[in-house]
Amino acid sequence: MLAGRVAVVTGATSGIGREVALGLARQGATTVVVGRGEDRAARVAAEIAHATGNSRVEALRVDDLALRSDARELAATVLDRYAAVHILVNNAGAYFRRREVTAEGLERTFALNVLSPYILTTLLAPRLVVSAPSRVVNVASAAHEGAHADLTDLQHARRYSGFRVYGASKLELLWLTREFARRLNGKGVSVNAVHPGFVASGFGLNNKGGTAFAIRVLGRLFGRSVVRGADTPIYVASAPELDPTTDGYFADRKPRPGSKESHDLSKAHQLMEACARLSGVPALAE
Repeated sequence: MLAGRVAVVTGATSGIGREVALGLARQGATTVVVGRGEDRAARVAAEIAHATGNSRVEALRVDDLALRSDARELAATVLDRYAAVHILVNNAGAYFRRREVTAEGLERTFALNVLSPYILTTLLAPRLVVSAPSRVVNVASAAHEGAHADLTDLQHARRYSGFRVYGASKLELLWLTREFARRLNGKGVSVNAVHPGFVASGFGLNNKGGTAFAIRVLGRLFGRSVVRGADTPIYVASAPELDPTTDGYFADRKPRPGSKESHDLSKAHQLMEACARLSGVPALAE
């Protein structure tokens, strides 16, 4: 049970994120539903509170986690409102078929799937440490297998392919998982990544036309339910038997090796330092 624990879940107004928030609230956690739109986040938080009988389900609106300013503002709000943070689930992420650039000039896939988790985890790390034992769960993907990431072109300015860039972002998220686990080792904070599976949710439907149609059809044919997709993130965020497991990658509740590339600790270190430069948020001390 998670009574007395505070869990922050990003991308929690729909899909896997909503189901993860629901699962943690069922276990009694003070559950912070982070999502776009103040009304929407508040509505989902109220629905989860009603469904679970847990009155400690709260909403935090964020306009666009792909923006560094919004990610920093979210972290500041969490630190202001909660004296302790025990669980951080970095679930928010997306696939973009065409290259998009944020208002801050960063390629959107990298900004949302990689830089946002870096900013939130780094800024909340001191609170996670004083709240220990605590956990960070990064929602990655098997799409990282076979992927390669060019650390000299994190903005994918030279060439862009939606699925290639999405896979690279999930490889980079695994690198961050390993580097955070290394830097937080011995401080009571475990950092793990999960593969939820191919889930029939709203994922990818932000893309228009044939791409959204194809993803919707594939989801109906081969996708697992959001309940099943959320099971492993909930398990890794809350299972007592996983203390003090860190630097892991899980699928269907079982540890998986991940790709050989995902274990390149030199690139993990380089990526974290690059994220520090791009975000303006200094990396955790080694």
